[in-house]
Amino acid sequence: MSQTGHLPPHNHSPTLPFADLVKELFEPLKKGPEPTHFTHAPGVGRIVVAAKSTRVHTTEVLEQFFSKWRRDVGNDIYPAMRLICPQIDSERSVYGLKEQSIAKRLVKLLGISDNNPDAKSLVNWKNPGQTAASRMAGDFAGRCYEALKNRVETEGYGRMSISRVNELLDQLAASSREADQLPILDDFYLHMSALELQWLIRVILKQIRVGISEKTVLTKWHEDGMDLFNVNSDLRDVCRQLTDPDIRIGEDDQRLHIMHNFMPQLAPTANNSMTWDKIVGRLKLPVDNPTFWMEEKVDGERMLMHVQLHEGAYRFKFWSKRGKDYTYLYGESVDDGNSALTRHLGNSFRGVPNCILDGEMVGFDPKKGGMVTFGTLKTHAIHAQRNPHDEESPRPLYRVFDILLYNDKDLTATPLVKRHDLLERIIVDVPGHFEIHPHQICTSPSEIEPYLRQIIQSSAEGIMLKNPNSPYYLNSRPFHWIKIKPDYMKDYGETLDCVIIGGYYGTGRRGGMLSSFLCGLRASKREIDEGTAHPEKFYSFFKVGGGIKAEDYAELQRLLPEDKWQDWDPKRARQYIELAGGERYAERPDRWIRPSQSIVIEVKGSSVEDSTSFSVKKTLRFPRFKGIRTDKSWTDALDIDQWNEVRFQIKQDEDNRRQIQYEEKRKKAPKKKAKAEPHLPENDGAVIFEKSKLFEGMAFYIPSGSEDLDMQVKDIQNLVREHGGSIAQDPKRVGERSAIGVGDRQTVLVKSLARTQDVAYIISPKWLVDCVRQQYLVPYEDAHLYLAPDDMRARALENTDRYGDSYHRDLDYDEMGKLFARMKMDRMSDDNDNTAVGFDNNAFYDQLEAHGHELPRSRGYVFRRCRVYLAHVEGQEHPLTRARMEAWIRFGGGEVADDLDDGDVTHVVVVVSGGDGDGAYKVARDINKRVSKRKDLKRPYVVTEQWLEKCWDEETLVTEEAYKP
Repeated sequence: MSQTGHLPPHNHSPTLPFADLVKELFEPLKKGPEPTHFTHAPGVGRIVVAAKSTRVHTTEVLEQFFSKWRRDVGNDIYPAMRLICPQIDSERSVYGLKEQSIAKRLVKLLGISDNNPDAKSLVNWKNPGQTAASRMAGDFAGRCYEALKNRVETEGYGRMSISRVNELLDQLAASSREADQLPILDDFYLHMSALELQWLIRVILKQIRVGISEKTVLTKWHEDGMDLFNVNSDLRDVCRQLTDPDIRIGEDDQRLHIMHNFMPQLAPTANNSMTWDKIVGRLKLPVDNPTFWMEEKVDGERMLMHVQLHEGAYRFKFWSKRGKDYTYLYGESVDDGNSALTRHLGNSFRGVPNCILDGEMVGFDPKKGGMVTFGTLKTHAIHAQRNPHDEESPRPLYRVFDILLYNDKDLTATPLVKRHDLLERIIVDVPGHFEIHPHQICTSPSEIEPYLRQIIQSSAEGIMLKNPNSPYYLNSRPFHWIKIKPDYMKDYGETLDCVIIGGYYGTGRRGGMLSSFLCGLRASKREIDEGTAHPEKFYSFFKVGGGIKAEDYAELQRLLPEDKWQDWDPKRARQYIELAGGERYAERPDRWIRPSQSIVIEVKGSSVEDSTSFSVKKTLRFPRFKGIRTDKSWTDALDIDQWNEVRFQIKQDEDNRRQIQYEEKRKKAPKKKAKAEPHLPENDGAVIFEKSKLFEGMAFYIPSGSEDLDMQVKDIQNLVREHGGSIAQDPKRVGERSAIGVGDRQTVLVKSLARTQDVAYIISPKWLVDCVRQQYLVPYEDAHLYLAPDDMRARALENTDRYGDSYHRDLDYDEMGKLFARMKMDRMSDDNDNTAVGFDNNAFYDQLEAHGHELPRSRGYVFRRCRVYLAHVEGQEHPLTRARMEAWIRFGGGEVADDLDDGDVTHVVVVVSGGDGDGAYKVARDINKRVSKRKDLKRPYVVTEQWLEKCWDEETLVTEEAYKP
């Protein structure tokens, strides 16, 4: 029986082969629906088969597999579900096998030397290479398949059953020595195909990634699947209870149970540009009692604590919000000799039979009398385990802010104020170990700002607002709780969680790999519900490459392996991704990825600005990577509706920023790439050998040659065909926007085309030549436009500097000569102009980025938007250390501030000598106290010198959060 007393259902037949799971579920889900295609029907002829939506395809695949299981096996789906959703199978312990360990064991299993190319490819799986296998950087399972496919002896598919796979995986999880693991892996190797082994490795790594969540899988098995999992996080119990799709679960099964994990309630983050009134309005307070609570948001790990009185002694369980069991660390009883916490809780509960508490586990330093940064929590907990009598070192502190079950009664429907009253009655604080988290009762939004200033002074993460009359929503993010975080200098106030939808290859050290990424916003719920947008439709929003460290790239490659990416193909991508540009694909990525197979990243920017380069019509200025949101899926990321709400709320702030940008003369310049609508190919009979796909999918109407380029009509037409384009013979196609008009001579045909009402623009043949030279579609420049409306010409002018030098392509010899002549004339004019100023490096770099150019990593401009104040621990000033850091900052384009009260300071670097952590903490505390008295709520980042060193080493600004004193 399960923990809740449900008998396992009986299967009438043995489980299916593991190969069926691969063929009928994993592979179809990974490949997705077939695109629109033609087929032949008897008696009808050629017909068009429209592409299925991803949602329909996913539903069909899951329902077909589950129907087959019920028919051929029975109602106990648990054996298969453990392999379909291994990431939520808490019953099987971790294998202790990561990619590197599996690679070494496979090399031994295959009997190949360490110098064998396949062995090197497996061990160095994170690095791209030249072979088919090694090009799949970051896709470890794909590397394994390449090494195995020519070596496995199994022909076709193997016959190992799903039950046998589970049996061997249980043995593998119980084995810690390589000598015990190799025979188990050998059993798999002898009875599976290479494709099956590839998926088995993904199961072991708990990284299936076929674009669906456990919510989708569980709900397709049974309508109540996810609801039940939310309250017990027990995959076995969910499968045992929900066997008949026609029988719904009872009320008792939908409540919380002691010692059963569940997903807690989360809180959305308020935009810092919202007024306090608007933020409080989101709490939906009752009109007759508009009271709300404020409390400090501490920098720790969310933790659920289960407490149960058993045979006169308390038993404990600890789970993080992601479901990780931390009982081994914090303790399972008061007498647990290996406990970092529970040994202190012997007198903490007043006659409590059982309860479930919600709170935050933080690091507490008794010497400082305050909390330490989250990154050191585990270290301090392990120290507390090993040194039970040390009362002076930092240790874990559990801050309780909610109670969700008491005496077996589920309290989630009870208002927060009543839950908290109960908490106060039954909990006894143990200072520095176990405390009820304090809150402040408020009646006016005007009380928020003074409290936030107080929080800034104490270096806290932010504050939480709560509706005291609200229930508790499992695995949800309602606006009954709202996070507010202080804004930072030079950073856009809102941290955005967006999905990666495209990637761009880098140069130099990042050559051959995706070094920057296109992020997008999901289509609105209304569009999806009305069927006007695919459920996975995303709109391009911004590109980000700054702030990504080497270890971040490795993790991105692991989470987004090669087999998830596809070369850019507008016909396949347009169902999921919409770029800007109308007839051109603006900011077209080198590769794209389906949103459901991608990840969510956290990004900040200096501001928001208008843009025609992204389909959202807005973009982040100077976006900076902050981290990967492994706790979010693509469905949790920002969508158009949420973005419009944010945009409305920050309009005033955005206008102020834009005014500053105008005053500083930092103009934006969207980058656009050309495209045309798909067309039927036409040919005049000439034999053309195709050299590239540069103009693939584009049609051109070319009525005349070019005297400037010394090219006849056929020369231009052949150039187009050589690079994948086609020639339109009918000028009407230009007016219909299915072809682009080309010409730069005043011939009768060109004049006639220009006078046509529906023709918006005609490009010069020079654009075609420049694209071929660069081997990519360059944005239009003024010289590329024979005929164009004013707004299009204005945008084209922004793609060159004042001398005509292109931001997007190399110039030829003649163009360089004309450019130097213009510069010489301009310089002569400047000699007579007393107002002429020197070249502004930073403004030039900013302009390049604004024009869509990702700057290569370089120490020469890594700090260019930073104004840094160097703070020293008293008595530890070292002139040589200070000189070195000042040199780094100035070489990197930054500025060194002499005064902390300089309103433009973006970073305060606390310089510590000899590892004086206490001294650094005191300096940081004093700085935060001074900053909290400022009129505005912006504050500089306060970081250690290690942040400066990391930025210097990585040649990019890394996130500051990990470097707080």
